[in-house]
This record gives sequence, C-alpha cells and structure tokens, in this order.
Amino acid sequence: MFVGQTVFACDYPSRVTVPNGATASKEEMVATSRQVKEFQANMQLYLSCIVDEEKAARVMIEDLQPEVEQQREEMLNKKYNAAVEDEEKLVADFNAEIRAYKENASE
Repeated sequence: MFVGQTVFACDYPSRVTVPNGATASKEEMVATSRQVKEFQANMQLYLSCIVDEEKAARVMIEDLQPEVEQQREEMLNKKYNAAVEDEEKLVADFNAEIRAYKENASE
C-alpha cells in the first residue's frame, strides 16, 4: 500500500494554448504571457509534489530492494524530465509566437 499516493495530489498543470502571433491581438498575447507564467509556477509545484510524493512512498515501503529503488528513481527522473521538457517547449513555442507578433506589429 502506498499511502504517499493518496496523501499527495500531484496535478499536472493544464497546457496553455499559444495563439498565432501573426494574427493575435496584443490582449491575446498579454493574456497568454500571464497563462505561461502561471503554467510555469504550477509546473514548479507539480515537480516538487512528485519528488515529495516519491520520498513519502519510499518511506512507506519496508525493505526497499536496491533494484526496486533504482527502478523507482528512473521512473521519477523520466516523469520529471518529461515535465521539464514540456515546460521548455511551451516557452519556446510562446517565444516564437511573440517574435511573429512583433514582426507583424512592426509592418
């Protein structure tokens, strides 16, 4: 039984929809900027949560075998890294659309 699984509610943040910078309004871009910042803050909470959740789960497991601990560590790392990659992709996508917006606005 993993008590840590029920103690923590690590909710993955909702993905932000990035508007097309070439056609978006200034208001849309500003609102999306706020949403991206909120996503990033929520992602940090999520990452902390999954690490804390795993620590709590390991405490609850008696006689944790080294190979099981290694498997758990690998799974945590995959989950963590995938979330970081998702955040980085969102920021890169938004930055690309900001550039498109600025190019369109300067024409």
